[in-house]
Amino acid sequence: MQIFAENLKSLIGDSSVSEFARKVGIPQQTISRYLLCQREISLANLCKIADYFDECIDYLIGRKD
Repeated sequence: MQIFAENLKSLIGDSSVSEFARKVGIPQQTISRYLLCQREISLANLCKIADYFDECIDYLIGRKD
């Protein structure tokens, strides 16, 4: 979870969490919990985030650089 949170923070960059959440279609509170490692991501939301950033899931979860 920690690696995913770090990669997501990096990808979000200077954007606000609420703006990113709105664009990707995931509640802001859910994104915040992912970033704080308080909630494990669902496969559906992982796919949404990967598609939004055009990144592979393996990169997001730390299995690939």
